[in-house]
Amino acid sequence: MEARFRVARNPDDASRLPYLVWLPLEGGVVLKAREMWPRAARVFCAQDGSAWTDSAGLVDDAAVLLCRRRGAAIDLVLDRPRLARSQFIFTTARGRPAVWWQTQKTVQAANPGARVPRGRAPGRLLIAVDTREKYGWRFAGRSVELERRALPAGDYAAMAAGAILGVVERKTMENLATSLSDGSLVYQLQRLGEAGHAAVVVEASYPDLFRTQPGRGSWLADMLGRLAARYPEVPIIFAGSRRFAEEWTYRYFGALAGDGSAGDVGAESAPT
Repeated sequence: MEARFRVARNPDDASRLPYLVWLPLEGGVVLKAREMWPRAARVFCAQDGSAWTDSAGLVDDAAVLLCRRRGAAIDLVLDRPRLARSQFIFTTARGRPAVWWQTQKTVQAANPGARVPRGRAPGRLLIAVDTREKYGWRFAGRSVELERRALPAGDYAAMAAGAILGVVERKTMENLATSLSDGSLVYQLQRLGEAGHAAVVVEASYPDLFRTQPGRGSWLADMLGRLAARYPEVPIIFAGSRRFAEEWTYRYFGALAGDGSAGDVGAESAPT
C-alpha cells in the first residue's frame, strides 16, 4: 500500500495542540502539532502515545517519497510541488521530551547561522580501541574513556550500554595506498558496512594521494572512486592530518551517542 502523510484535527478540544500528524514510519508515528505545516516558524509537536484518528476531519493527505529516521531526526519528503520537504527534530524542552517540526526556511528564520538543533553526548564518551591498533589516538583533553577490546570491524568504536553505535577505520596515507593496492580495503568496507554507522578516516589530504604515490596516484584514485561508489554507506574522510582525523572521529562519535543512533527506516504503509 502507498505510504501516506496525513494531518487531521485533534478530537480533543481541550488540547493546546489542535492537529494530529501521521508519519508512515515504524508502524506509524502519531504526533500532536500546533500547526498543519511549518510555514512561518518551527512548529511544536508532542508524542504522548495518542492514537491516530481522523474522526474530527482530515485536513492534509499526501503521498510520501521518503520518511526516514536519522538519529534524533525524521526526514519527510512528500510527492507534491509545494510544502514538500520538512524534518522532525526530537529533543527536550525544559527537561521534557519535545519535537520541533521545521523546514529549511523556518530553521534559517529561527537560527540566522542555520544551526540545526542536535543531540549531545551525555557524560563521558566511551570509545573502544581495537586490540590490534598500535600508536593510536588518545583523545587527549576530551571527556573520553578508552577501553581496549577486539572489534569485529574498524579500529575505534563508540559504545553505549555494551552496544556499538558506530565504528571508524583509521588510515595513514601509506595504509590507504597499501590496502587499495592489495585489495584488502574492499573487505574492510564490507565489514564496516555491516556496522550500520561507519567511516574510514584518513590522516592526510586527498592531494597527498598523488604527491606521495608517484606513478600510481591516478590508479589509486580511480580505485578509491570505485569503492566510494560501491559502498556509499561508508564515507571516506580525508581529514588532512592525524590531529584532525582524531578530532573528526571524536565529533562523529559524540553525535552518534547524542542522537541515540536509531537506524534508518523506510516509509511504511499509512493507516487505512
